[in-house]
Amino acid sequence: MDKPVEDINIYGERKIIHVDMDAFFASVEQRDHPELRGVPVAVGHDGPRGVVSTASYEARRFGVRSAMPMAKARRLCPGLVVVRGDHALYKAVSRQVHGIFAEYTDIIEPLSIDEAFLDVTENKRGMPLAVDIAREIRKRIRAELCLTASAGVSYNKFLAKIASEIRKPDGLTVIHPDRASEFISRLKIEDFWGVGPRTADRMHYMGIFTGADLRRCSLRHLCEVFGKMGRVYYDFARGIDMRPVETEYVRKSLGCEQTFAEDIKTLSAALIELYHVVLELVRRIEKGRFEGRTLTLKVKYSDFNQITRSITQHKILQTKDDILPLAKRLLKEAGHPAERRIRLIGLSVSNPSIDAGMHRDEWFEGYLEFDEWE
Repeated sequence: MDKPVEDINIYGERKIIHVDMDAFFASVEQRDHPELRGVPVAVGHDGPRGVVSTASYEARRFGVRSAMPMAKARRLCPGLVVVRGDHALYKAVSRQVHGIFAEYTDIIEPLSIDEAFLDVTENKRGMPLAVDIAREIRKRIRAELCLTASAGVSYNKFLAKIASEIRKPDGLTVIHPDRASEFISRLKIEDFWGVGPRTADRMHYMGIFTGADLRRCSLRHLCEVFGKMGRVYYDFARGIDMRPVETEYVRKSLGCEQTFAEDIKTLSAALIELYHVVLELVRRIEKGRFEGRTLTLKVKYSDFNQITRSITQHKILQTKDDILPLAKRLLKEAGHPAERRIRLIGLSVSNPSIDAGMHRDEWFEGYLEFDEWE
């Protein structure tokens, strides 16, 4: 049963729902394999360099988290069952979930394979209350797909997404406009959308720990420290987010990366591996007919610290001859301290319409093979 919630029913306010499937990959595996139900499960590659893609809630109680090295996950949870993912299956189930969404609205913005925003201000069922739509969608996902989803409802995307995290798993939360200011004031800065660990550390240094602290900062000061994101943080602290739910997906970047079976010790070995990453990137550019002018290199070291370097050209980067010299240049500029070994190398090409200063890397850990960005 859903916990009691209030709804948004104010004339003129948008009604946004964020739906997030609970431990999606792991839940699908537990649904289809009864022997996995109730036991800690991690989906991912079970090799020495494997990482956790998704952990079931039974595994999360032991501290197992997504993107964690599988070796660490096994140490935290000795009884962990590791399942190699079936991404074709997960995509098929995701299409079923989106089929349910489409019966209520055509204004759907997928964020990933397991979450999406829905604008139900004007919906196909003529339902006046957004919370009723969210509740009905969750019930149908449970009844038709034997899976659970959490949902958040509010008047903008920022608050709807945060709301969906509050009562996970299998929860429903509404943040009403009348209570948004109070809610944001108490919200930890780490829970703000767009605030990662490094930004949170900087904010803590500035004395910003909650939404109330952030609200006390001037727009000028935030922009001086955080650039264009300063305006975003300023607005979020006041419950302002005018971004629409966008139904058309435009790929902003394309890339690939490789985690090595053994850490690379020398620059010459890194250049050899970089060559293979470039060939894979070119293949994906051709397949996706993607056009971009900015090349970004990512290097992750054995201690899991990482660096990125970017370079922008006037021409479209499409061929090996376009990309390889730039990739080599970036790798050499990044340097290779003798005491540090390289665990992973990745490359991406970003859309020419993206502001280079606002480029956001979207990296996924590889499992000894190339892992395409979605």
